[in-house]
Amino acid sequence: MSHPTKRTACTTNTSSSSSNSNTSGGGGSHFSPMKKAKSQAVACSLDSKNGLQPQQQQQHVHFDNEDESLMNVEDDLKLDDTSDPSQMALGVGCSRTPTGVTANLSRKKATPPQPGKKLVIKFNKEDTWATLKSAIRAIFLKQPDPCDSEKLYQAVSDLCLHKMGGNLYQRIEKECETYISAALQSLVGQSQDLVVFLSLVEKCWQDLCDQMLMIRGIALYLDRTYVKQTPNVRSLWDMGLQLFRKHLSLSHEVEHKTVTGLLRMIERERLGEAVDRTLINHLLKMFSALGIYCESFEKPFLECTSEFYAAEGVKYMQQSDVPEYLKHVEMRLHEEHERCLLYLDASTRKPLIATAERQLLEHHISAILDKGFTMLMDGHRMEDLQRLYSLFSRVNALEPLRQALSSYIRKTGQGIVMDEEKDKDMVSSLLEFKASLDKTWEESFSKNEVFCNTIKDAFEHLINLRQNRPAELIAKFLDEKLRAGNKGTSEEELEGTLDKVLVLFRFIQGKDVFEAFYKKDLAKRLLLGKSASIDAEKSMISKLKTECGSQFTNKLEGMFKDIELSKEINESFKQSSQARTKLPSGIEMSVHVLTTGYWPTYPPMDVRLPHELNVYQDIFKEFYLSKYSGRRLMWHNSLGHCVLKAEFPKGRKELAVSLFQTVVLMLFNDAGKLSFQDIKDSTGVEDKELRRTLQSLACGKVRVLQKVPKGRDVEDDDSFLFNEGFTAPLYRLKVNAIQMKETVEENTSTTERVFQDRQYQVDAAIVRIMKTRKVLSHTLLITELFQQLKFPIKPADLKKRIESLIDREYLERDKSNPQIYNYLA
Repeated sequence: MSHPTKRTACTTNTSSSSSNSNTSGGGGSHFSPMKKAKSQAVACSLDSKNGLQPQQQQQHVHFDNEDESLMNVEDDLKLDDTSDPSQMALGVGCSRTPTGVTANLSRKKATPPQPGKKLVIKFNKEDTWATLKSAIRAIFLKQPDPCDSEKLYQAVSDLCLHKMGGNLYQRIEKECETYISAALQSLVGQSQDLVVFLSLVEKCWQDLCDQMLMIRGIALYLDRTYVKQTPNVRSLWDMGLQLFRKHLSLSHEVEHKTVTGLLRMIERERLGEAVDRTLINHLLKMFSALGIYCESFEKPFLECTSEFYAAEGVKYMQQSDVPEYLKHVEMRLHEEHERCLLYLDASTRKPLIATAERQLLEHHISAILDKGFTMLMDGHRMEDLQRLYSLFSRVNALEPLRQALSSYIRKTGQGIVMDEEKDKDMVSSLLEFKASLDKTWEESFSKNEVFCNTIKDAFEHLINLRQNRPAELIAKFLDEKLRAGNKGTSEEELEGTLDKVLVLFRFIQGKDVFEAFYKKDLAKRLLLGKSASIDAEKSMISKLKTECGSQFTNKLEGMFKDIELSKEINESFKQSSQARTKLPSGIEMSVHVLTTGYWPTYPPMDVRLPHELNVYQDIFKEFYLSKYSGRRLMWHNSLGHCVLKAEFPKGRKELAVSLFQTVVLMLFNDAGKLSFQDIKDSTGVEDKELRRTLQSLACGKVRVLQKVPKGRDVEDDDSFLFNEGFTAPLYRLKVNAIQMKETVEENTSTTERVFQDRQYQVDAAIVRIMKTRKVLSHTLLITELFQQLKFPIKPADLKKRIESLIDREYLERDKSNPQIYNYLA
């Protein structure tokens, strides 16, 4: 741009007013200051958008002819009155002497404006572009540029103000493309070492970023005006990225080598080698910035990941056990998560983790469970089981795990329940097994409700594999725990045991079998005074009542009432006149008066009691019937027990024995030796019971009698003598009865009574249903019976009971359809 020579003088005042006038009225017009000129004369043409008429609002600066000759002006660049109002013409008016300024001003004021030439200085856009091009070239070649950034910014601004923004943008784009293309082309055929090659790519990218930032800094005015105002035109930064992306895709070798190098580096890292994570990070950010991350890198990366872990999964499953494999999978998933945080794009995390989970877990679920689940459960490997559950939940594979748990419980439990040789330990083994499963459920399976239900279902299945036997053994187990003699067991521990046994009780289908055996054992504990704690007994009754209702425990509670009532009766008897006047001396007797409906049924056993005991029974009977008229007393001698005082040559002892043992021992007060037949005739005890009684006295641990000849079994021709040489460290001794055979018989009779009770319940249910429905088909009747009956029963047994009721004329078959039953009122 031409500037006035130093010898010219400027019309300062006129130029200033002219400039200010146009600036205030021009709204958005902008005038760039010109260096080395003390002032400017400006002629502006403003359009009607600013509220001014183009012809009228223009102010003109006139020059003398000789001054005009000093200016480098071309007539073909003049702006006529119809010029674009956004164009700006700059002119400088000069005079050789200061007085010329005053003369011109006074002449302007005095005379109206005369027609004259409107002259502006030409703006040389080529020179301006040449300056900018030189600067861009210097930036790409990393050379110093003599022109400072302020001048370059001003040059861009001038070109934009002259409506040359579009042309400038295209020229910058063309210039950038030349150098970007050359830079990427220079990478072709570079180092075969992929790490070195990746470093070169990273340097090329970093250089581009730095260069585009510098160019954008120079041409910021272009970004803020032309780019912002023109649709579908990228910013200079985005234009640079687009050019880099374009030429990178054209240079297939560079792109392919870059992606391959990245994949190789990540694979090396997975194999345990150290790699330059920063380099990977920068290059992947380059892919993201270019918008080609997903297509160019992520897709092949996920394919390579899938292949890598597919091979590794098969290899590790063959070489390692399940706990080690699970730890390896957990470590790999953690590594991939860390990889996403360190250099992969955030969008890759989900597909990457899913790929690793699919290859390492989903494809090996069956193998993991078959190979290691039983081992983990048997070994109580809580941490490993928790890891298994956590990993399987990630791939929605909890259902196979649940099925494996169910199969394990059924298989292991079957070994416990079906082994008849270990019946004695069945309940304790089941309790241990259940406690182990509960602990596993809490610590390893996150208290998952579905798994809890699976444990319950599997336990209910296995505990009912043997019909009735587990129910009987649970009752026996409770009898053992509630019986006196459990040393070292606190009340809290006993209460905890009862709660655990109650869990098993819930799984039993034949609860009536349990009730029958529990009632029989409870009766013995109460009658023999062998209960460890009445509070514990009542607590158990309360728990059963909560589980099964008051009808289930009604008889059990009645037994406790009988015991308490018997104490009151005995106290009343001792204070009665009959007791004080008629009882033989030296004998104390306590009687339990039992209500027949509450207690188990006991077979009557005859025995010839000693005279003293017969007298006592008769006096008590007289007292009781006088107090409770209309009742009938039946003595159950088999349940009686006594304490005998025995005089041995080596000391006095007290013997706790049954009533049958007492009757036998008291015979030896009058005889030193008795044969088996003599004892049988004198006592009247049934043969089998007598043999067991004599065996307990002469062949057990406490041998109060001597058997001749010696032997374990009692024969018909055996004789028995009072053992004068008997000695024992304790003063009071318990002579246990031999009850093994008796127990088998009792169990059989108890089971038979349960089945008999079940028949009555089935009959009652059938009549109840038919009375309500009047007419019902066989299928519907069977269905309703299964819903109402609380114990397991076969359809064939139900059919027998229906036939029995038809024979007894409670029901009849329909004449037209034998599958339909009619109720007979």
